Amino acid sequence: MSHNSPPRAEGRDRALHKAFRTACQRYLAARRDHRFADRGMWLKLAFLTLGCALCYLLCLSRSDLSGYALCYFGFIFFAMMLVVNVLHDASHNAFCRTAAANAWLGRVISLPLGLDADSWQVRHVQFHHPYTNIQGYDPDIDENGVLCQTPFQRWKPVMRFQHLYWPLVAALTFPWYAWWMDWRDRLGNTPFTCHLPRQGAGGAGLFLLLKGAHFLLALGVPALCMAGQIPFITLLCVYLASQMLVSALFVSLLIGTHWAKGHFYPAPEKNAVSQSPYHHAFATTFDWGAKPRLLGYWLGGLNLHLTHHLFPDWSHRHFSALSAIIGDVAREHGLTYQILSVRDLLRLQRRHLKRMGVKPEKNRRR
Repeated sequence: MSHNSPPRAEGRDRALHKAFRTACQRYLAARRDHRFADRGMWLKLAFLTLGCALCYLLCLSRSDLSGYALCYFGFIFFAMMLVVNVLHDASHNAFCRTAAANAWLGRVISLPLGLDADSWQVRHVQFHHPYTNIQGYDPDIDENGVLCQTPFQRWKPVMRFQHLYWPLVAALTFPWYAWWMDWRDRLGNTPFTCHLPRQGAGGAGLFLLLKGAHFLLALGVPALCMAGQIPFITLLCVYLASQMLVSALFVSLLIGTHWAKGHFYPAPEKNAVSQSPYHHAFATTFDWGAKPRLLGYWLGGLNLHLTHHLFPDWSHRHFSALSAIIGDVAREHGLTYQILSVRDLLRLQRRHLKRMGVKPEKNRRR
């Protein structure tokens, strides 16, 4: 299945669309507000940037391995928090008011982790969001040979244990994308290449510049500062371990809500999705409750993931209010809206992976 011709929704639920639009307009009017980042979000950006820079400078001043590794992990952790709280919104044009400003903000924010913000925007915004859990179109469930995520993927005996080893797969996701998939996207080896915003020599040059800047920042400068104190191979191990730890955290938060729902779809016939975007979001995504509530603020609203899928171009600062709006509208239109506990979310994730890990003739029975 080619990603070049994405399927279309056969119809839009006009009643739901009108109900959500009316409720949101009233909400913004009552607050005299807008859907983009406010001063508080910019202060959060500044705080996380300061934490990232401070940890980076501290790691460069340490000569002992334990101190260096701890400070370096802090640097990467704050970088991941910037991705969660800023890049995620910016990729949906929900942070700044212009697409160009969001694009450049995303490119700068992604430098410490080495991810290509343009590739992320194409995969996440243009394909994952409209085609969540649809085989052949949602890149988050692309067949990878190590996890069987849907009833439509090939099964291997080792997948009986995928509910145990999947955190390792999540941990390898950031390095995998930074050093393999981003390059394949840019070199024209994936269906996403033609959707990248900058094509040709200009796009390739910017891509190489940003990847080079990441290498210099994440490994080059530390290698120069630590010369004669910590071997480069050790620095490389600290780099990979830090990337893997934050990757495991980010990926488990982002993809877990779709696994927990457990509804997956084959590539649509006649290139048309039968459900409206609203009903499809309710069928494939959960919200889950973060305790204490302040945790949800620092998670960039990732816990309110159905809310994000219904309102992707809104700053996450609105998600709590939007969640309440979703609950009201869902009741009026006969839709089930529930907020899971973390325990229930993890339990449903594990149940889904165990079910998909059983031999095909058994796990295909719904």
